[in-house]
Amino acid sequence: MARPHPGPAPGGRLELLSAQDLGRTLDRLASQVLEAAGDSSDLVLLGIPTRGVALARVLAERLEAICGHPIAHGSLDPTFHRDDLERVGTRLVEATQLPVPVDGRQVVLVDDVIFTGRTVRAALEALQAWGRPRRVRLLVMVDRGHRELPIQPDFCGRVVPTARHETIQLCLQAVDGEEGVFLLRD
Repeated sequence: MARPHPGPAPGGRLELLSAQDLGRTLDRLASQVLEAAGDSSDLVLLGIPTRGVALARVLAERLEAICGHPIAHGSLDPTFHRDDLERVGTRLVEATQLPVPVDGRQVVLVDDVIFTGRTVRAALEALQAWGRPRRVRLLVMVDRGHRELPIQPDFCGRVVPTARHETIQLCLQAVDGEEGVFLLRD
């Protein structure tokens, strides 16, 4: 009889994706985005702060290596469109940076983790203030469940069922000096 995989010790950190696994997952996600987009010239990646911005930059680099031309990428801060600030608290608002107008383009919203879906709902509302994209898709590195809204990612690196008190941490070399995806338990 197989033993259940032990979780992290209290206060511990469990590696879900190694640096090598993360690299393969990023390559797979980039390929899926290109396949779904068809024409990569009108593709725009918009990262949701904070970690989604760095993830969008990394994906844009991988996409450029595959398709041979730069992929527009920037950030979209949905803070002022959130309906749950009393629960999640506030952080410093980051300026939305759109590299090109979004009207008529294929936009991929990029975030590290999808949890309740409320951040994505706020991002969709914020995006509408900037124009009308032809299509909007959602890419996340980890889907941890616990959705409160009917929002699902189009592209997902890994589904990791979690307890509500656990968190997921995406580490990227350019930001953290290490790479991987980790489960954290208080």
